[in-house]
Amino acid sequence: MANTQNPSVAPPAHAAGPGHPLHGITIGLDIGGTKTHGIRFENGLPVADESAGSSNVQNVSREQAAHNLADLFARIGGGHVDRVYAGSGGIDTDEDAAALAALIQPLAPEARITVVHDSRLLLAAGRAATGVAVIAGTGSAAWGRNADGGEARAGGWGYLLGDEGSGYWLGREAVRHSLRRMNQGLPVDQLTAALLVSCGLDHPNKLIALFHSPDTGRRFWAQQARHVVEAAASGHGDSAALLDQAGKDLADLAGQVLGQLKIAGPVILGGGLGMNVAPLQESFRRNLAETGVTDVRVLDQEPVFGVLQLVAEPA
Repeated sequence: MANTQNPSVAPPAHAAGPGHPLHGITIGLDIGGTKTHGIRFENGLPVADESAGSSNVQNVSREQAAHNLADLFARIGGGHVDRVYAGSGGIDTDEDAAALAALIQPLAPEARITVVHDSRLLLAAGRAATGVAVIAGTGSAAWGRNADGGEARAGGWGYLLGDEGSGYWLGREAVRHSLRRMNQGLPVDQLTAALLVSCGLDHPNKLIALFHSPDTGRRFWAQQARHVVEAAASGHGDSAALLDQAGKDLADLAGQVLGQLKIAGPVILGGGLGMNVAPLQESFRRNLAETGVTDVRVLDQEPVFGVLQLVAEPA
């Protein structure tokens, strides 16, 4: 299956020399809801790879975001840095990008800072210059670009308004499943039992207070998605149905962007859930195939490596 990658801007197989867009020191950042993944590239080659806590201000305070970025840069960002290219969820406006850039700038004062939505990293990491990237991680979103340079997005509204098919969505649906069974007088099943143990609770009714507690939040409930995945793998039908619905919802996001851009693909699925949960991938592919979209790929490298292609692309 042919890639739509532009070979003229491909990252170098060897260290980039003077005059190449990747010559010098580049810090690439992929900022998710759970962690910040950073790589230091020297002349286009990775020399340091580290992770710290999330620096997405939708998930943590600005103070915590700044602390986590400082922790990461202390390990990979020492000395002169020519450019920092960051992809993050929640970058919906120029103001959002400028606010994140302002947190990064003191850590690399000489660098040129570029901030984009993290789905753009994903498309580039999928070795595609055009197409649609779909993130299924703590949250969910789709972004794409066509050959004319047109861009479109769907989803990415945050957990209060959307994030269907995401880790948070699956965690919340596990809670709702458990509470419905309680209301119906049904016994605790496999999914509910696993959820209660993880939350340190002895009755489904206590999930209500915990869910609304300030001591838990988006990241905590996204982490509970693993119980849905594990229960589905052992034959729990309701959990399998949730993963199937997640794949359908993510395919719907992809379809919206494909329609806006008037392209047929490729569609690249990434994020922690998207890259690692086979039943979700199967549902995603099947639902897109039903609409005639067959060029569907699962990301095979970390999104932060998309920084190389983005930096190398012509302005």
